[in-house]
Amino acid sequence: MTAATPSKLIFGLLLGACAAGAGATDITVSAAASLTNAFKDIALAYEKDHAGDKVLLNFAASDALVAQIAKGAPVDVFASADQEAMDKADSLKLLQAGTRTNFVSNSVVLIVPADSALGLTRLADVQKAGVKRITLGNPASVPIGRYARQTLEQAKLWAAVEPKAIYGTSVRQSLDYVARGEVDAGFVYATDAAIQKDKVKVVVTVPTETPVLYPIAVIGAGPQHEAGRQFLAYVMTPAAQAILARYGFGRP
Repeated sequence: MTAATPSKLIFGLLLGACAAGAGATDITVSAAASLTNAFKDIALAYEKDHAGDKVLLNFAASDALVAQIAKGAPVDVFASADQEAMDKADSLKLLQAGTRTNFVSNSVVLIVPADSALGLTRLADVQKAGVKRITLGNPASVPIGRYARQTLEQAKLWAAVEPKAIYGTSVRQSLDYVARGEVDAGFVYATDAAIQKDKVKVVVTVPTETPVLYPIAVIGAGPQHEAGRQFLAYVMTPAAQAILARYGFGRP
């Protein structure tokens, strides 16, 4: 038997590498900022069950993600924190027909820094003179801001809060403002408050007129339609739902 020449050996290795990676797929998932921790764990679990596949995650406020996708960002799956952002994506014909579904629920809470001495105990306390800065997402572009504003308007408290409002570009920015004591109070999701429970405390769970339901869908122009559908299906499995539950999310 004659020894293989270096060029033949290299060619053989390249063929082997190509064959090994033939089934590998990169799946790009754009998800609401409040899903950051849970989706990182779900991505790892998905990759473990789908050898060779890689889940690439992009987190931001839901409306900002829609804008990115509309401008041509190569996204396969979009998970929104509210229906309005997903409706925008749908109206722009960005979604793959028949794939939109609600996959998880959440709740809105009013939080204060852990060492706050203001004595807030109910939603109406946002009117107190000592509460000078209140953070919430910008209602024009961030779902948590829309939920908070709708609730405050319904409670006839928006006029008192609006002059004190410090708008965050995402719910996580608002959470950071409160955790660092840069504001007196803020509106975030219960799941966000839970990951900073050593730095913030929940005053009250805020009843919202619109249920906090998160929709997810495959993007029609995404480069990996089938893989996108597989990831979406995985998010609905008991294993992925258990991860979401561990971070405080509820069933839709």
